Amino acid sequence: MIPATSDALTTLEHRLGRLLVTGVVLSAVLLASGLVFWLWHPGAPSSGWLLNAGLIVLMATPIVRVIVSVAEYVRLRQWFFVVVTLIVLAELTVTVAVALSRAQSPITNR
Repeated sequence: MIPATSDALTTLEHRLGRLLVTGVVLSAVLLASGLVFWLWHPGAPSSGWLLNAGLIVLMATPIVRVIVSVAEYVRLRQWFFVVVTLIVLAELTVTVAVALSRAQSPITNR
């Protein structure tokens, strides 16, 4: 394993920070726009689309962060962190898949 330089890790932290801020700001803009449209024209399809897009961006931001982390750790040849981050990505993927499958099926009372 080649040790990563302090500059490379600092650059990674800055990239990930910018990614998270961008995701949160974009999500906030979409959610605020959707809310304004909903208040202005209740039931308008564009308001629902903007609100859904804001939520999707908000939920996708951490997943994109993990994907970027994997790519950067591969570039830095930090194999331990590549493996750990891939495990985290696998857990996120399973969680999203389970959530989507339950969202598709009707709710049953047991």
